[in-house]
Amino acid sequence: MTDRPMPSFAPLTGVIFVILVVVSFILGGETPDIKDSPQKVLDFYNDNDSEQIWASVILAWGTLFFFFFLGVLRSTLRAAEGAVGYLSSVAFGGGLVMGLGMLSFAGFTFTLADAADHLNPVAAQALNGLNSDFFFPLAIGGGTLLIATGLSAIRSRVLPAWLAWAALVIGIAAITPAGFFAFLVFLLWTLVASVLLWRRAPAAAAPPGQTTLG
Repeated sequence: MTDRPMPSFAPLTGVIFVILVVVSFILGGETPDIKDSPQKVLDFYNDNDSEQIWASVILAWGTLFFFFFLGVLRSTLRAAEGAVGYLSSVAFGGGLVMGLGMLSFAGFTFTLADAADHLNPVAAQALNGLNSDFFFPLAIGGGTLLIATGLSAIRSRVLPAWLAWAALVIGIAAITPAGFFAFLVFLLWTLVASVLLWRRAPAAAAPPGQTTLG
């Protein structure tokens, strides 16, 4: 059995992921703060249920495309690492946890919006607390993904050095109080990485040894 190269368009799933996340953010707008009163939280989700449902669904769809991009990234890192490839495995595991974090936020938002007219204010406040502060899977998963990707790419040079070092820096920032801003920069990093990997895709059928980007 021979290995078939991935479709040339596969890296662009990262671009679709970023677009969908941005659309989700725009639709979701500014949600209630964790310190807001229970009634204010409940009123918000009752008044904005349609927008919040769509924001959560689009974020879930974005996560699906993120998993496909994660597969492309893992394959790229794994091919460059060689036989052991432990960093690509660590990156893949971190990405799965990060995806779970995004789906958790999507799920909490969907539940709040869909069930708002059946919740009491205290229940809504509890769910909103989770929707605001359930960030450890996203932060630790994203940090693991990016740190492992950066270390692997710095060693193998499968990505441009500046992109590999950027992954490392963003990954470290992801596990600090600046994690939200690190996630925003991660979206930009993914956009750039997706385009570079897409441009490299035609070289997949070239002879071994042509594994670096630019």
